[in-house]
Amino acid sequence: MNTMMPTEEDVLSVLRSVIDPEVGMNIVELGLVYNVDITDRKLQVDITMTTPACPMSEMILEDARSTLKALAPKDAEIELSLVWEPPWSPDMMTGYARQHFGWDEPAGQTDQ
Repeated sequence: MNTMMPTEEDVLSVLRSVIDPEVGMNIVELGLVYNVDITDRKLQVDITMTTPACPMSEMILEDARSTLKALAPKDAEIELSLVWEPPWSPDMMTGYARQHFGWDEPAGQTDQ
């Protein structure tokens, strides 16, 4: 059993296992995780969706909650908030995600 609170890196690492099934990419690479706040016994994570009409939002949130519960100590409070500000845009994705979807050229390549 884990007795220490996780680090922000730990949280982001495990949240990479939470996939948005509509696009097949994890919520961290998509830029859907807006904030991670860790205190003595509380883990607060703010998550958004690509659109307020996302039909998979409840599933994504439940997957994130389950993943965080498995990471945090048993007595830790986990607060997962669905937020809409700022509105999500593709610019919030990591370079890896943008490349995956063909929205960026691979590093080191330029137009000639």
